[in-house]
Parts: sequence; C-alpha cells; structure tokens
Amino acid sequence: MGKVKGFLDHNRAVPEDRLPLERIKDWKEFHKKMPEEALREQGARCMDCGTPYCHTGFMLSGMTSGCPVHNLIPEWNDHLYRGFWREAYERLAKTNNFPEFTGRVCPAPCEGSCVLGIIEPPVTIKNIECSIIEHAFDQGWVKPQQVAERTGKRVAVVGSGPAGLACADQLNKAGHTVTVYERDDRIGGLLMYGIPNMKLDKEAVVQRRVDLMEEEGVLFVVNTEVGKDYFSEKLLAENDAVVLCTGSTRPRDLDVEGQKNKGVYFAMDFLRSSTKAVLSKSAPTVSAKDKAVVVIGGGDTGTDCVATSIRQGCKRVVQLEIMPEPPLERQPDNPWPEWPKTLKVDYGQEEAAALQGEDPRRYSIMTKKLLGDGNGRLTGVEICKVAWEKKEERFVPRPVSGTEEIIPADMVLLAMGFLGPEEGLLQQLKVEQEECSNIKAPYGDFRTSMIKVFAAGDARRGQSLIVWAINEGRAAARECDRYLMGCTNLP
Repeated sequence: MGKVKGFLDHNRAVPEDRLPLERIKDWKEFHKKMPEEALREQGARCMDCGTPYCHTGFMLSGMTSGCPVHNLIPEWNDHLYRGFWREAYERLAKTNNFPEFTGRVCPAPCEGSCVLGIIEPPVTIKNIECSIIEHAFDQGWVKPQQVAERTGKRVAVVGSGPAGLACADQLNKAGHTVTVYERDDRIGGLLMYGIPNMKLDKEAVVQRRVDLMEEEGVLFVVNTEVGKDYFSEKLLAENDAVVLCTGSTRPRDLDVEGQKNKGVYFAMDFLRSSTKAVLSKSAPTVSAKDKAVVVIGGGDTGTDCVATSIRQGCKRVVQLEIMPEPPLERQPDNPWPEWPKTLKVDYGQEEAAALQGEDPRRYSIMTKKLLGDGNGRLTGVEICKVAWEKKEERFVPRPVSGTEEIIPADMVLLAMGFLGPEEGLLQQLKVEQEECSNIKAPYGDFRTSMIKVFAAGDARRGQSLIVWAINEGRAAARECDRYLMGCTNLP
C-alpha cells in the first residue's frame, strides 16, 4: 500500500469518452486515455485490503462477486502508483491471458466487491487494467514466447471465443500442439462478431492477440465447422484430446403472434452483419438505416443493438425491458460484496439520449404481439406494463390491464439471452448434456462423458461473462494437460 491515505486524498475518476454526438459518426473505440499522473492517483486509492474481495471470484446470490480469474489487483495497483509499469504488467499477465479484452468489455465485478465501495465509489480497477496492458503493448513488452520443447501431443480446441482462446493459449504454453477450429471466417467468436467494434476494436485489439498466439505456435483453422466440414470421428482419431468451447449460441426466441414478420431479427445476427460490414467496408446485410427500431432485452447485447442501430442511421430506437427499473443506490437486500443491482447508463443509452432527447429504455414492459401489414412485413409492437408478484417462492410478471399501447416499428431486435449450445456436434460426439442442454462436465474437472473430450466456457456453464470463459478455458487446459501428461504445471 504505497499511499496509506490514497483513498482519502483522491476521488474516483474515469477517463473521458468522446462526446456521444461525435462518436456515433464512426465505429472507433470511444474511451480516451487517461494521463499517467491521474492513473497513478487512481492506483493509490486501492487500500491493499487484508482480505481483497476484488479478486475472490465466486458466485453470490446468483451473481459474480470479485474477479473470476483472480487478478492480483492490489499488487498491480500499487506497482502502478509507484510508477513500476513493467512489474504491474507482469503481475497482471500471471492470471489473465487477455486483459486487453476484459479491460474493455468486462462489467467489472471486481469493482462491485471492492471494499472501498462500502463507503466510497470503488477503485477504477477496469480502466487501470486496460491501461496497464496497453502500455505494455506500446512499450513492446508483450512479445511472442516460444515453447522450448513440444510434448508430441495434439489437442483440438473447438471454438475460438474467449474460453477457446484461453484454453489454447495455456495448452500451447504447456508444449502441446494446439489447433483451434472456428466455423466463421475470422478467429474470436463472441469477441469478433458478438461485440461491436466501438467497444472492442477487431483489428487493433482482437487480431493483435490472435497474431501473437499464432507466432507462439497455436494453429488456427477458420471456415471449418466441426461436425460438418470436419467430421467428429476424424477429430477424435487425429487428436489426443479435444476441448469443446463452442459457446451458448442458441438465442432465446419471443413466442408471440407475429414473430415471423419480416423485420424481426435475433440480436447476434444483426451485430454479426454489422461487424462484418465494418471490417469489409461494405453495406450490412441486416441494416437499421431509416428504420424505427425496437430492441427487446435490457442487457449488454441490447445496449450494443441500440448503439449499432444509431450508427447505421435508424430513425429512432426504443429498448424494452421486462424487469423493473433498478434503484439508484444499493438496497438492503443487495448488500456488499454482491454485484450492485443499481441503475447504470451505458454508452448506447447515453448516445440515444443525446440524439433523441431521452433514455431509450422502458422498464416493466411485456411484448404481447408483433404487428404486421398483412403481407408479412412488421409494422409495430403491441406492449403492456407488468407488475411483478410473488407466486410459489418466485416473482412472476402480471400484465396490467388497460396499459396496452402500440409502438410503431420497422425492425425488432431480440436480445433476450441464450438457451445453450447448439447440439449437432454434441450428439455426434455422444457427450452427455444437462437438462438445460449445457454440456455435462463438472467444474474443476471439465471432462465430459466421452473419453479425452473436455468442455469449457458457456457451452458447459451457460451464458455468462467473458472473464468466466477465460477462467474456464484456463482451468480446462490445466485438467487436459494433467490427462495427457499425468501431472501439470499450469496454474
């Protein structure tokens, strides 16, 4: 703890963003860099707690509390405060394969469990993490590390999202020959096509890490869907182990009348089309230009749909959320160190408010029907308000009579989460699945019901955070290495 009273001397500060009406004109990242002196002051706010809940990483009341990859946060905060950038980077790299990803798109449960957050705004951990890794890249400290000796073992990783990349990175470090299979045309999975470019730059950030891993010896195969282009029997025959990191990619549908009208899309289809267009500098196959857009779903993906629609030139955008509006401050039933269920204004809502004059979100809203023109084309959304009532130990929404209204819409984007992994490959491999369809593989062991087949990330865990995917990818690599070699030195 370099500055004993740092948390008393300095207030929480975050870097400025480009102004909303300026940044919606392009697809560039919108956060500005913070001056070094200001960053060091923020590092000084860390109290170096005797029990640092920020890096505990466990589930509390169904929510993540602390950092699942157990980042050594007080240590690199202190190094940063003292100006020891190289040491800060080395501590960060011990636990996190991809801090440039989590430092940009993680919701920062570490900050939600920061001890200082009990009485003051928490330490700006997320921004410090991103600043450390970007400084390390700028200084040339992040270099490809060549493996001294190969084991002769071959491992196939199916899926190149954060779990697959973390798993491949660790197994490669252990000396195995690792091939990552991706059905899309670029490596990255969710990181590449599920998150818009203004939140996570694809070429400057994602591809930079992929290129580094390739230099270290990881083999990447794109445009190859395992189970179709590369049969599962051949996969098992040609590899000593297989790790399934296919994600939770089956979107939750909206079971209402009119769902088949033209103009209704799943959020990921929309976001994928947009990012492909940005990268190829072409027109998107699914566009919100000149359309009245309704986004159904209030999470991060819904926010990304709002921001993407605005950049594509929509007429207006409305975001519907069935849950009640969160309070401004923690409530008694949401104590520290739980994730704070408070109202937050994310970048997409900030941009919509600047452009339209009001927050696009509407809470406690149920979609009753998607209206059409009789020729199969969407014209509007019929909604009503809901009241949440407790029934058999569960809260359920009850439609409020007399609150019905129609929102005109040319496009509806369904951003209501995901139900589980796609099952074709899993059935081919004959791996057991949970009742909820996730791959059955115990956490900590990660072995499926099939010999030499492991699973990690959202395909095993269910829809979750990128930082949990990295946690699982690292842990599955460790157990896979143990299976292959009889012991392991992987963390």
